[in-house]
Amino acid sequence: MPIDYDQLAATYATTRSAHPVVMARLHDAIVAAQQVGAGRLLEIGCGTGNYVGALQDATGAAAWGIDPSAEMLAVARNRWPGVRFEQGTGEALPLADGSIDFAFSVDVAHHLADPPACFAEAWRVLVPGGKLCTVTDSDRIIATRAPLAVYWPETVVVEQRRYHAIDRLESWLMQAGFAGVAAEVVEHAYVLTSLEPYRERAFSALRLIDDDAFVRGLARLENDAARGEVRCVARYVMLWARKPHDS
Repeated sequence: MPIDYDQLAATYATTRSAHPVVMARLHDAIVAAQQVGAGRLLEIGCGTGNYVGALQDATGAAAWGIDPSAEMLAVARNRWPGVRFEQGTGEALPLADGSIDFAFSVDVAHHLADPPACFAEAWRVLVPGGKLCTVTDSDRIIATRAPLAVYWPETVVVEQRRYHAIDRLESWLMQAGFAGVAAEVVEHAYVLTSLEPYRERAFSALRLIDDDAFVRGLARLENDAARGEVRCVARYVMLWARKPHDS
C-alpha cells in the first residue's frame, strides 16, 4: 500500500534523527568543497530537513532542499529558515545547470519513480568536479537491521523488494556520466533510548507489514526493553560519485 508522506511529516520531525556517521562524512565532503572555493549544497528528498538543515548550520554553506511533499517542506521551513526549500522531484530538479557543488540523498533512491533520471538531473545541476553521495541500504543491511529485522522479520522481504541493488545503482550512476563511483559502508552502534519511533511506525517498513505482525513485534520489543538494554546498529551504504571536470 502506498505511504502518504504528507501525513507522516509531524511524526518524522519528532521521531527521526540523522545517522551520526553519515552526517560526519557529509560534513567532511562539504568542508572539502568549501576549501577549494565551492560549497553550494543540495539534498534531494530532504523530508523535514534533518540532514540539510544541520549541515547548513554547521558549515554555513548555501543550501537547498528538494522534496515532493508539501507537508514535509512546511515542517522543514519552520525548523531550518537558513535553507531554501522547494517542492519538486529528483527526476526534475528545480535548479539551474551547474548551480550546485555537492548533492546528496539519504534513503531516497528506492522512493524514486526513475532513479536513472534522478542521477541525470543531479549530473546536470552539479558543477564540473562536483560530487554526489547516494545513501541507501543493501540487501545484507536490510536483513541485519537491529532492531527492525530482529523484531519485525516480515520487513526484510518487503524492503528488499523496494530497494535497488548496489551494483545497479552504480551502473546507473556511470550511465549518467559520473566517474569515481565507490561504495562505503558506515555503521553506528547504540542503545535504544526511546520506543516512540516504533510505536508511531515512523519507519516506513513498519507501515508495509500487516497490523498483526506489527503488534507482535512491538510487544516483543517492549518486553525486552523493560527487562534491559536493547542494543542496535544502524548501517548505510554511501555511494560516492564525481562529475568529471571536463564535463
